[in-house]
Amino acid sequence: MQAASPLVQLSLELSAAHCERVEEVVAAAGALSVSFLDPGGEPVLEPALGTTPLWSRVRLLALFQGWPDSERLYLAICAALDGELPARWELAPLEQKQWERAWLDHYHPMHFGGRLWVVPTSAEPPDPEAINLRLDPGLAFGTGTHATTALCLRWLAQAELTDRVVVDYGCGSGILGIASLLLGARQAYGIDNDPQALQASRDNAKRNGVAVRFVLWPPAAVQPVAADIVVANILAGVLIELREALLALLCPGGWLVLSGILERQQAEVEAAYADAIDWQPARRDDGWVLLTGRRRGA
Repeated sequence: MQAASPLVQLSLELSAAHCERVEEVVAAAGALSVSFLDPGGEPVLEPALGTTPLWSRVRLLALFQGWPDSERLYLAICAALDGELPARWELAPLEQKQWERAWLDHYHPMHFGGRLWVVPTSAEPPDPEAINLRLDPGLAFGTGTHATTALCLRWLAQAELTDRVVVDYGCGSGILGIASLLLGARQAYGIDNDPQALQASRDNAKRNGVAVRFVLWPPAAVQPVAADIVVANILAGVLIELREALLALLCPGGWLVLSGILERQQAEVEAAYADAIDWQPARRDDGWVLLTGRRRGA
């Protein structure tokens, strides 16, 4: 049996001014998670809305499943640093139990509006009567701590989801599809090209009692769906590449919800869908944008 790819952690030090660009680079290279710490090791896990409490110098930690192309990644980060060489560069294997323990140590229940809470499996719900999504992301993206996921969860928490069909494209931990079902959706479909993400989504769906209504597919196995809502929290370039695939899943009059978009990328993504989607005013959080709009048609 072939051994599983190791978890690999990238660590480097950079100026706070370059954080956004370097975060985009490591995300595009396939990072499962990105964290920022001060040189003393204090984490920034959930800054207050509208604030970016970073230090003048920042330590970045990025987690990968398997070894990234280190030379290409190094050169891309150098370019993002305007030619500056990254300080204290280290790329080394990390045991899975270290990652899981670190996540559980720092993650805490979070409220996303209305009655929706996301609560780690290691914590007690602050409001037992609320809609409590119990989560263990495993190695998949999507905990609610990142602005891109938080934007989606806040939109879902205020949306009318009763009896709706939802597609979560790039489902990661399954957090958005599961939240939709707990908030009243009739059926959800999760799509991801990472087998570990599909497994994490499957486990989390069982944990929340919605596995029967959460169908999971790799992209090659996707079946025709007429969804009322299609949510995709990926990256701007991928969202543009997936234009036809996402629209094919969305019924006329349905909502397209796109996240993972930096503010400077908003116009490009909107333009890619402009002939099919009537966009609403964008929502913003910490330099990231959530785009929502309805598909034209009856």
